[in-house]
Amino acid sequence: MGIAKSVGRVVLVFAVAAVAAAAGWALFLAYPVDLTDLFGVVLAVGVAAAGLRAGANLAGSLFPDYNVAEVAVEGPISRDGGGSAVPPSPGGAGADEVVEQIERADADRNAEALLVKLNTPGGEIVPSQDIRLAAERFDGPTVAYATDTCASGGYEIAAGCDELWAREGSIVGSIGVIGSRVNAADLADRLGVSYEQFTAGRFKDAGVPLKELEEEEREYLQTLVDDYYDQFVADVVEGRDLAEETVRETEARVYLGSEAADLGLVDELGTREDVEASVGERIGADAVVEEFEPQRGLADRLRTGAQRVAYGFGAGLAGRLAGDGRFRFE
Repeated sequence: MGIAKSVGRVVLVFAVAAVAAAAGWALFLAYPVDLTDLFGVVLAVGVAAAGLRAGANLAGSLFPDYNVAEVAVEGPISRDGGGSAVPPSPGGAGADEVVEQIERADADRNAEALLVKLNTPGGEIVPSQDIRLAAERFDGPTVAYATDTCASGGYEIAAGCDELWAREGSIVGSIGVIGSRVNAADLADRLGVSYEQFTAGRFKDAGVPLKELEEEEREYLQTLVDDYYDQFVADVVEGRDLAEETVRETEARVYLGSEAADLGLVDELGTREDVEASVGERIGADAVVEEFEPQRGLADRLRTGAQRVAYGFGAGLAGRLAGDGRFRFE
């Protein structure tokens, strides 16, 4: 932050505080109305303190002291932050919110670089791709930092950044795709439950758990998984500048950060301080990081809280037992 910004912040804070103090003095001391002088002094001091806080907030918005925006992707990745059939499960990363944060950082003239903190086992395919694309569109250096885990969809996101850092003990990789279904046909037979098909289209009910999977259906679903995998590999090859053979040879394994660095899956190993120093070198100044968080209204916060309570009472378990039929980067 330059000297001019520092001076501007200080001047603005004290100017607003002075105006508030003057207003408080005028309202509660110079023109008291049935108030004791002592009470007037207390009120004047309170107004001045409120003015100081308002001035600090205003100065922070007009003269921000950061030059790097940080966006975190933590937990399973999905469209809305839900990790199960009953969203949202606790700790999930909502792609729409993350994309909004990145776009807000991109529009912020003070954010010269983007730091993407990754601690995720992966998740849904298209939401992961959306976050990667948002990182690619950011106008400035983008650095991804893997903390505990950067797997599957997390690695897809990292492929959209200029550089990937990790710790020696970070779990990195799992460049693969999984699609699953529950086979409850035998259980349905024991319970006397039968399945009748009313569909238009040969493969419309492929994967329904109440019937046995036919070989043609198996091949059809496997083809979808293979096509998603080809997309994933292509994204990694392009974004991480790796040979396709190298990516496919990982066979969706995970690696410790040190081994991932040897394979070229990670650019550098280091601590958070090392990452910030590297970002500072990219922008030619000491990195001052501001975490961008989701902008939620009161109604959204209340709704999320209620849903998390419901999850705690068993909704999450029910969703996992039922399965959701979605393909995932895992």
